[in-house]
Amino acid sequence: MADKLKLLAAALIVAGAIVGFYVFADQALFVRVLGVLVAAGIAVAITLRTEPGANTWRFGQGALIEIRKVVWPSRKETTQTTLIVMAMVFIVGIILWVFDMFLAWAIQLLTGQGG
Repeated sequence: MADKLKLLAAALIVAGAIVGFYVFADQALFVRVLGVLVAAGIAVAITLRTEPGANTWRFGQGALIEIRKVVWPSRKETTQTTLIVMAMVFIVGIILWVFDMFLAWAIQLLTGQGG
């Protein structure tokens, strides 16, 4: 129940900040944006004190750990892979073009419509 109240408070803070952004339209844009960002920071701080917020934080930390474990390809490997993909696309395009020409010829032969 306490988590639901905290999440509700966070949502109300964000909603109040958005309403305030438009209500105080005569104020400088910088001040209004700063107010929304501060309210969002407070709402995030409140949300992180809930069970779902803590779980989300742990999930994000685990994702960052996994990203650090990824072995990214070198520039040379990326270039070679890109060239291979481009060559294969070209070759498959030629094959499909020839197949299309053959099918067009076969249909013209079967229907008796010579061109």
